[in-house]
Amino acid sequence: MTLYTYLRFNGECREAFEFYRSVFGGELELMTFGDGPEDMPVPEGERDLVMHVSYPIGSSVLMGSDTPSWSPEPTQPGNNFAISCMPESREETDELFAKVSEGGVVTMPLEEMFWGAYFGACTDKFGINWQFNHDLPPQSG
Repeated sequence: MTLYTYLRFNGECREAFEFYRSVFGGELELMTFGDGPEDMPVPEGERDLVMHVSYPIGSSVLMGSDTPSWSPEPTQPGNNFAISCMPESREETDELFAKVSEGGVVTMPLEEMFWGAYFGACTDKFGINWQFNHDLPPQSG
């Protein structure tokens, strides 16, 4: 299992990660909301917002995204980061998610996502945001 830091922004994600890249060097892997599936309803003015960025720094990875207007919770100091947990199996993901979310709030139930992962999010009983992402094996066909 691996833990990463996930940062949330209000439209400044690309600018922030370009700044981090100017400090640490390296390359960004970036996807905008406009790069998402065609059936994802994205307002025209938000297509260039960052849906996900992954930035390796040494042996760590810093990840982030912008918060779109349709998000149920606006991003503000205190909820603008999460611990992103990458379990090695679906079973481990289910087990860890259940334990971490106990006494807290499930903000996105675990489900298979379009990017090929089993993903869910919660806030633990101490107010810390967590994301669980298990990469699913590629589907043949």
